[in-house]
Amino acid sequence: MSTKKKPAYQLRKQKEEVNKKAIIWVASIIGVLIIAMAVLLITQS
Repeated sequence: MSTKKKPAYQLRKQKEEVNKKAIIWVASIIGVLIIAMAVLLITQS
């Protein structure tokens, strides 16, 4: 029973890590876009 539970836990952990990386990538891209827009607005006015 314990040998069957370990791979499932490892698969879950891998999926969570992938999701965290994806969230970090999306958040960083959105952050860069917001900063770029702010800089453009400041320099234009």
